[in-house]
Formats: sequence, structure tokens, C-alpha cells
Amino acid sequence: MPKFRIRFVAALAIMAMVAAACGDEPTTDSDQPAEQNLLERVEERGVLEIATDSKYKPQSWFVYATGEWKGFDVDVANEVTARLGEQLGVEVTPEIEHHDWATDVTAGSWNDRYDMNVGSMTVTPDRQELFIFTPPYYYTPASIAVHADNTSVEDVATDLDGKKVCVGAGTTYEQFLSGTLTIEGATIDYVIDDAIIVPFDTDTDALDQLGLGDGVRCDAVMTATPTIDQYIADGGPVKNVGDPLYNEPLAIAFDRNAPIDNQSLVDAVSGIIEEMHADGTLSELSETWYGRDITQSNT
Repeated sequence: MPKFRIRFVAALAIMAMVAAACGDEPTTDSDQPAEQNLLERVEERGVLEIATDSKYKPQSWFVYATGEWKGFDVDVANEVTARLGEQLGVEVTPEIEHHDWATDVTAGSWNDRYDMNVGSMTVTPDRQELFIFTPPYYYTPASIAVHADNTSVEDVATDLDGKKVCVGAGTTYEQFLSGTLTIEGATIDYVIDDAIIVPFDTDTDALDQLGLGDGVRCDAVMTATPTIDQYIADGGPVKNVGDPLYNEPLAIAFDRNAPIDNQSLVDAVSGIIEEMHADGTLSELSETWYGRDITQSNT
């Protein structure tokens, strides 16, 4: 074939490719499929992944003999899931899993390992930097427990200064003892000075350490009043001392840095919490697990 013929054919081929490229419609953002948000994903998979504590009785605990989750937080999580499914028009199953409070939950940046935490998380300004909260679903008093044999601690404002106080790691009780706790709308009176803070994985672990004997591992434990009451009801050798130190608002939490947009799920669950307040469901669950209604801020 003559050389000019080869060049002509090659030129035609190049022109055809250019024309084909020019004929394609430019890709725009509107042509891309919309990114799925978390509520849509829950609807699609029919599962709501929930983190809580497996050893925080009566709020939440796992019964290994039966493979069941029990507790106030568990009942709240189950009810929220059921109502969410009704709203979406699909069956949604709660998938409750234990995640360590200090290292997995309150550290934030959950990296999409679960959708939300129903674990009696106190709403504080520092946590609001990491989490988006629903309206509080109940309020719990913070109290001090000592060993049942203790006779030296009568006034927590004076008798625990410089003493060893066991707490759950990463809790507001640890912040209180270190003098760094702030709760919007609450006046915190730091009545315990220079406490030696002894942290454990959970509040119940702290109570177990106190139960070993007066002053053996710690001189007192600071945790939620219902947790102390339940521990005593289960035969734990401890007792409450003094009045509660403050009340704290507890809410369902969502990761503010989630890799998938979760605001639609936050809004849906927040609305459900408001409904459960209005129709008395939260009050009934509180009566069941705590023997009184602690779902209002003035209780």
C-alpha cells in the first residue's frame, strides 16, 4: 500500500476516535448515584447495630447462660428499633453488641463499627464535640458507695478527701473526681478533694473491687445510684453514703465523625425518644427497672 494511503487511513482512525470522545456527554455530579445515608442503609439491611455495656446492671447486661441481653437500656434500644421499623415500613432487628466504654465508645470515631450507642451516656460539652445526641431519655443521680463494714465515711464532703475512689474508666464520675466535669445547666460542687482515682473497665468492676473489703482496693466507689442499688440487691457488700452529688442527662449517642451521613437516623431516633416520653413508655420502663420514674430532669 502506498505511504500516502497508510497516512490517510491512520488520520481517519484518529478523527473517528476524537469524534467519539467529543460525542460523549460530560459526567456531572448529578449523574452520580446519591450516596446512601445511614437511615437508608438500616432500612435496606433491616438491622440496627447498637453498642452498649455487657456488665452495667440494671442498665444493660448480657446473660451468658441464656444468650440474652437485659436491662433498661436494652429495653429502650429494642423499643426504639421496633418503632423505627414501623416508621420505615420494614422489619428492623436490633443487633446489640458489647463495646468497651473507654476505648471503643467514648473515644469517638467509631469507624462505622456500629450505628449508635444506647449505653446511658451523659451529655457533656466535651462529648458533644465527638457525638450527636438525642434528647435525654432519662436522668440519673451520681452517688458514693462504701463497703458495708465501713464506719469512717459519713460525710462525703470531708471524709473522702485524699482517699482511693474506684470508678469506671472514661466515665463522668472519673471527671468529677478530677474536677473537670461540666454538664450544661448543672452546678457541679466538687466536694471531694485530692481523691486517688482508681479506674476499672466498668462501674461494676469498681464495685467488685470495693466488695473485696473496706480499704482493700479502694475506700469508695462513685457511680450511678441505680447501679449501686442493684449491686446491693444482688448481695454485694456495699452501701450508699450521703446524698446524690448531682443528676446527669443520659442520651443515645451517634458518631459525629461517622464515614456515612447519619443525621437522618439521628432525627428519626430523636423523634422516637420524644414519642416515648410523651406516651409514658420511658416512665414505665424506668418504673420496671428502677422502681421509680427518673425520666424527668427534676427527679
